[in-house]
Order: sequence, then structure tokens, then C-alpha cells
Amino acid sequence: MTTRTWLITGVSSGFGHALTTQLLERGDTVIGTVRNLDKVADLAEKYPGTFRPEILDVTDTTAVRETVDTAFAASRVDVIVSNAGYGLFGAAEEISDADVDHIIATNLTGSITLIRAALPHLRAQGGGRIIQMSTYGGQVAFPGNSMYHATKWGIEGFAESVAQEVAPFNIGVTIVEPGGARTEFRYGSARVADPIDAYDGNPAHAFQAMLDPANGLAPGDPQRMAAAIIESVDVTSAPLRMMLGSQALDSTLGVLRKRIDDFETQRELAASTDFPPGQ
Repeated sequence: MTTRTWLITGVSSGFGHALTTQLLERGDTVIGTVRNLDKVADLAEKYPGTFRPEILDVTDTTAVRETVDTAFAASRVDVIVSNAGYGLFGAAEEISDADVDHIIATNLTGSITLIRAALPHLRAQGGGRIIQMSTYGGQVAFPGNSMYHATKWGIEGFAESVAQEVAPFNIGVTIVEPGGARTEFRYGSARVADPIDAYDGNPAHAFQAMLDPANGLAPGDPQRMAAAIIESVDVTSAPLRMMLGSQALDSTLGVLRKRIDDFETQRELAASTDFPPGQ
């Protein structure tokens, strides 16, 4: 089994923690970023030679670049995992300007900065792999999730474009789209906007039932999902997208089929806006 060095953002919980634990158990090296070192003290103690925790707030673009440069200066880094992020729930009208700025800075700008900072190093070493954590919500939109979807649809477009740019340099890019999983994303770290009474009973507040474990737990197993992500790095060529979770796949396929059907009805309209042939 090939051992690798991974740089993963947001390893204190969720998929980042699951990935890190499995990688360290199999002998890989992980440079893992956190905002609080206490949350990974157990890993640092257990794996002193292969776990290198770094304090990082991905909204600090200068710090993101410095962290990436330091990691590559110390050794080859084979895989970059852009994982740090969070969910923000509430109607668009309920979300404050500060909420908007922070989730964009974290989920979108932070991921973009990380990938851009890594590219020159990956090119110089002759290749590597980039894994961008997204969600099936990067393809499907639900009420009450507008800003979260905005960041994930945005990062998916960025990553898909970059994948085509860097393929000639032996750099693979994979967008991971998990469905609902039993992580702190849903049951701990989710942020909820201040409610407006007018939205009581509105579809924008349907998320409230989802966030309550009493209504049933998410079907996704974070450990199985993490294992699948790790296994994907051995696949050549890199899969552009990985959908994890049967419910997520079924929902996404349904939405995409409807979208295609809707576009098919617009052939005459689309053609009517072209210059006539020969002009």
C-alpha cells in the first residue's frame, strides 16, 4: 500500500476527522488544520510522527497561503483535501449581511484560496490530487439553504473548471458530494439565522425537523464515506465527482432529469435568438 502525505482543512470533526483517523491508522502522514489544537490533542499524542496539526482559520487568506507553503517546504504533499466549511440555515431574508460574508469567506473563498495556493507546488512536484468536499446540495437546492447552496454551487463550478486546466500537469481533481451523514455538520456545527415570524410554517423552515435527531438520524455513515474518499485517490484518472449516499444519488438524478426535460422544451426558444443562417 502506497503511503502518502495529506493536507486536510478542518480535521477536528466530521469528515475531516474521519479521514484523518483512518489515514493515520494506515500509516499515512496528515497535516491537519484546526482552529483549536485541543480538539485534536488525542491524535497528536497518538501519532506524534505522522500527524502535524496546524492552527488555521480558512477565512484568513494570507494564513491559508502560508500554511500551504510551509507544508510543501517540509515535504512532498500528495493530496489536498479542502474540507473546512459549515451549514447555514434560514430563509434568505433572515440571513444577515455578516452571515453572508462569513459563509462565503469560509466555504467558497477559503476553498478557492487553498486550491490556488497548492497548484504551483503540485505542478512543481509533477502532480498530485485535490479533493474538494461539497455536497449533493451542490447539484440540488432546498428552501432554507440558499447561502449554503450558493457556496457549494460556486465551488463546484470552480473545481470543475480547474480540473480541466490542471489535468495536463498530472493533477487530478475530485468533487465529493455526500448526502446526509451523522456528523457535527448536521447535529452540532450548523448555524441558524435569526427567525422572522412571517416564515413560520414556510418551507424555508423545514430544516428544523432535519436538525432534530429525534426525527430520525441521517443515513450516511461518515466512516464508510471517508473510506471511499481515501480509496478514490488510487483510481486513475481521478473521478470528477463522487456521490456518496443512495438518497443523495436518487434525489440528484431526479433533479437533473427534470432539468434536462425542462431544457428540451426550450429548443425552439433557444434557436430563435440566434442570427439566421448565413448572417
